[in-house]
Amino acid sequence: MSKHFSKPKEFEKYDVTYSKYLTSFQRKVLLKHLQDDLQPEYRRRLEIMLLADTGKSQTQICQILGCSQEMARYWIAVAQAGMAHTWNERPIGRPKTVNAEYIERLQKLVSHHPHEYGYPFRCWTAQWLSKHLAKEFGIEISVRHMYRLLKQLGLSTKQKHSSSKKSTKDKDRGITICDLQSNSEVSFDWSFDLNLTK
Repeated sequence: MSKHFSKPKEFEKYDVTYSKYLTSFQRKVLLKHLQDDLQPEYRRRLEIMLLADTGKSQTQICQILGCSQEMARYWIAVAQAGMAHTWNERPIGRPKTVNAEYIERLQKLVSHHPHEYGYPFRCWTAQWLSKHLAKEFGIEISVRHMYRLLKQLGLSTKQKHSSSKKSTKDKDRGITICDLQSNSEVSFDWSFDLNLTK
């Protein structure tokens, strides 16, 4: 059974004709939900948006509600963006963090070709690793944080190239002619740069 609360005194004289950010429909919905038995974090979100809508500053809202500047700033921005209806979509509390299972899976992904997981590209990027693991674990981390994790684990998304192989750029520069007689004591290795002969 839902327990109803009375409106906070700040909303008793709420002027429904004046609105800084919210539509009349959004205001009515938020005020209606404010009557519901909500968790304190959800209630505070509604109160922040409604107070901002009345013209209260971020500092005033923090003083009235005793909330952090960051929280007030975030939910004021949500109201300004016309997204007040998303007040209950963002989870409460700290986001999930990377755990041992996540790390183990990351190591496995890096050691396998992306084709094995249905991707068209040849090598993993930090962005794709982050996206793939977000789907599997529901843990979203930034690309920057993914690079840090890879570095901590001694992993890399870059393909290892043999130092004895010449790069494509070097191969395209000229023609290398080597002595084909391996038994010969004297060996010649001539290299012509075609760019110089033009």
